[in-house]
Amino acid sequence: MSSHIDFNETKTNREIMSILLSDHTTNKNIMWCTSDYSKNGKSYLPDSEILIENITGNNQDIIRPRISKLKSEKRQRSKDMAEVFTPSWICNKQNNLVDNDWFGYIGAFNDETENGWITKDKVIFPENRMWKSYVAEQRMEITCGEAPYLTSRYDTTTGEYIEPKNRIGLLDRKLRVISENALSDEEWIDSALIALKSIYGYEFQGDSLLIARENLYLTFCDYYADKFGTEPSLDLLKMVATIISWNLWQMDGLKMVVPNSCGIRKNIKVTIFGDEETFEDCEGCLKNDIHKHNGLYCKVMDWEKEKPIEFIKLMKGNVYGGF
Repeated sequence: MSSHIDFNETKTNREIMSILLSDHTTNKNIMWCTSDYSKNGKSYLPDSEILIENITGNNQDIIRPRISKLKSEKRQRSKDMAEVFTPSWICNKQNNLVDNDWFGYIGAFNDETENGWITKDKVIFPENRMWKSYVAEQRMEITCGEAPYLTSRYDTTTGEYIEPKNRIGLLDRKLRVISENALSDEEWIDSALIALKSIYGYEFQGDSLLIARENLYLTFCDYYADKFGTEPSLDLLKMVATIISWNLWQMDGLKMVVPNSCGIRKNIKVTIFGDEETFEDCEGCLKNDIHKHNGLYCKVMDWEKEKPIEFIKLMKGNVYGGF
């Protein structure tokens, strides 16, 4: 596996790490939500928050991308949580289908090969399509894992680092278009932040979610360095990390709530004979009704209004109507 793809939590600014670990629904940190790390102690149990000290210093290598995990670990995660990996060339094919429809022609970004792709020199926009409109188009990867559809910093099959110009993720494509069309540094940065605000994803397992967030964070850094030959300022990186921490969130995708937050609730009713306790299970779980869970419904940011909104409120029936 290429050393280029590794995110060094220990060397990363502590404030940035704190943002990347944050859960804006619970106002705590994201949780492990997997038993894979329980052997390391109480702070690694599924319902425990992922703390900075859990993954830095001597614990730096505890969380690893799927490509670097043992085959036995991969098989167990596939068995326990239906975790699968999608080869990068398949991600490219499927992302191309989305863009073929948007652009109105085939192969705006690359020409597909049997198990790969050949990058086009420049993305050509039809007369009726504007590059800034493409940048602002909302895209979401459900159950995103490490977010291979959003960014392709490394080949999911080999672990090899992919240069920015050859990447095929949905965010990669937006940042490439910005680099090819922005006329000033300010326009590039403003457009890149819009691109980040338009990319969404959710994941159940905390380790995969953190890797996904780190991948998007590093993707911005890669394209910024490729464009300007330097690193972004700390203030800009804080903005980037904050957007990512809102747009990639931890959620039970079947219930739209914080994982494992549904349960039996105690109700107290005051009567003339004193307080009467009753216990009720989650109606949503009992009736399989996505709108009646007693768990904590997850929040995302409405960037136009700059206000949080429950993700469930973007649903139209069982369809993500807001995206």
